[in-house]
Amino acid sequence: MIRIHKLIATSLGIGYIGKGGGTVAAAVAALVWYLALAGSNPANFGPLIITVVITLLGIWSGTEVEPYWGKDDKKVVIDEVAGMMISVLFVPVTPAYILAGLVLFRFFDIVKPLYIRRTEALPGGVGVMMDDIVAGIYSNLLLQLVIHLI
Repeated sequence: MIRIHKLIATSLGIGYIGKGGGTVAAAVAALVWYLALAGSNPANFGPLIITVVITLLGIWSGTEVEPYWGKDDKKVVIDEVAGMMISVLFVPVTPAYILAGLVLFRFFDIVKPLYIRRTEALPGGVGVMMDDIVAGIYSNLLLQLVIHLI
């Protein structure tokens, strides 16, 4: 069973890249999001359900791999995938918005402003995932603001 959790936690092995694995995972998630949803209605709830499932799998797998790899190991990149997905939920699926979501998400994930860093102290997979969830929420809020002001 631990092999499955390692596969999930590393987003099908992307986490084994090493340095930059989180950015690669977020970029791959953005590309897959665009290819799968281009031209669809941003109000579609299918992507929300998939995002929630990936987030819950990330919490579970993050908790399961922690005894083997330690707290929030760099190989665990499912959190970047979930955060990226959150950043573009209910946003028009265009190259510009997806790229903006990726840039904003990585900014918030790397810099960790506005109390994002504090969420990493939460236990197990929740702590692994929560900083990226919050970074995704902040990114999405900014994108929504831009969309509604234009």
